[in-house]
Amino acid sequence: MTTTEIEITDCDFCNPDHLSAIGDLLNSYIADPMGGGEPLNKLQQLRLVDGLNNHPTAIVLLALADERPAGMLVAFENFSTFTVKPMVNIHDLIVNPDFRELGIGRKLMEAIEVRAREKGCSRITLEVRHDNVKAQALYVNLDFQEADPPMYYWRKTL
Repeated sequence: MTTTEIEITDCDFCNPDHLSAIGDLLNSYIADPMGGGEPLNKLQQLRLVDGLNNHPTAIVLLALADERPAGMLVAFENFSTFTVKPMVNIHDLIVNPDFRELGIGRKLMEAIEVRAREKGCSRITLEVRHDNVKAQALYVNLDFQEADPPMYYWRKTL
């Protein structure tokens, strides 16, 4: 049995392999039953990497399994008026289906926690679908818990 080497790294927006990985991983997430959307075309993928690269608070972590893109975490630093400290909101946690059950999601979550602590953040927030039981189990195992009182995630699509 071979061991897969997992490396978590900050996205290098000057590395074409990293840029391709962003689009490929997001499309694998969109195609997943938990994603439920239309895959991004090449132009949208270019806009995505440009937008992330130019967003002042974006944090993009890539998981490489034996140097192949296997997962990605996209988060944004924000500011909490209640704690008067920065905070991090996880927007996407993606593990390519071919690389699941290797602990990649856990490693990405642990890496974002390290970065949030380094930035002096008061908390990490995320949203999770009510039917995404596997993700919820990971988050509970990493000491995340439902907000008290419970919160809804609302949106207005424009």
